[in-house]
Amino acid sequence: MNQLKGVHHITAITSSAEKVYDFFTYVLGVRLVKKTVNQDDIQTYHLFFADDVGGPGTDMTFFDFPGIPKGVHGTDEIYKTSFRVPDDKALEYWVKRFDRLKVKHKGIQEQFGKKVLPFVDFDDQQYQLISDEINKGVASGIPWQKGPIPLEFAITGLGPVVIRVSNFDYFKAVLEQVYMFREVNQEGSNHLFETGEGGNGASVIVEYNTVLPSGRQGYGTIHHAAFRVEDRAELDSWVERYQSFRLPNSGFVERYYFGSLYARIAQGVLFELATDGPGFMGDEPYETLGEKLSLPPYFEEKRDEIERLVRPIDTVRSTKEFEKEYED
Repeated sequence: MNQLKGVHHITAITSSAEKVYDFFTYVLGVRLVKKTVNQDDIQTYHLFFADDVGGPGTDMTFFDFPGIPKGVHGTDEIYKTSFRVPDDKALEYWVKRFDRLKVKHKGIQEQFGKKVLPFVDFDDQQYQLISDEINKGVASGIPWQKGPIPLEFAITGLGPVVIRVSNFDYFKAVLEQVYMFREVNQEGSNHLFETGEGGNGASVIVEYNTVLPSGRQGYGTIHHAAFRVEDRAELDSWVERYQSFRLPNSGFVERYYFGSLYARIAQGVLFELATDGPGFMGDEPYETLGEKLSLPPYFEEKRDEIERLVRPIDTVRSTKEFEKEYED
């Protein structure tokens, strides 16, 4: 049984697929690598934003469930998504960019010895940029080569997953005993856990919080966090591990772009384990990733029905040329 390799993806809920596409494409400069539907709710878009080639450990994904209310942040929720940038200087670039584009942020701060820049989107979805300046551990991805952000400042992948919990002892036990994370640092009520090679791409920050009421899921909140395993054989071994701990789980789920395994490990906290492959490059050419509605083969016979249910979103970028936007 191998340790988890790191963060695979984060899936959140948005009020608008169109708005989140614009925010990630034109503000954050992160590439849309797949435009598909929620395989459990085909009227709902599922958008995948990732690095230049859709590598594991780099993608933030969104559902836009019709009619869902706004979520409420609190304890017992996966609270915040981190994105990695190359160094501290990159954070200074992003402060200027956020100020110019009127993106709400809290300025550069320090977290476990690393510089971070917390910010939110139009839904009050919580994010932070984290500097890889002194980082060691799992490698990051490749910035979107043709996007608007200068490559030396661009987002390269996912950083620590931030989770708030009201029962820290239980959550720590699950992380350490079931998932084989190790606690490596503590700052007040915040605890840093790592897996695999460690570093920004293989970390979870757990905030012990008994003051806030429980969060309520809706748009502007995170649906689940996924962690990396190598392949189907490794995923199957995790099914056996879950069974040995009597942890209720989904069993293997075929997602076409990767294989998945789900388990709710605490109130408001859903974990997925996902395979590194086959990835997002198998059904679309590199040049036009994310531009058409992509469906797994087992959904192709429903394409006409699905295309009637989901409204068209123009995600064509291969015909556009983005000028790199330096901030003075």
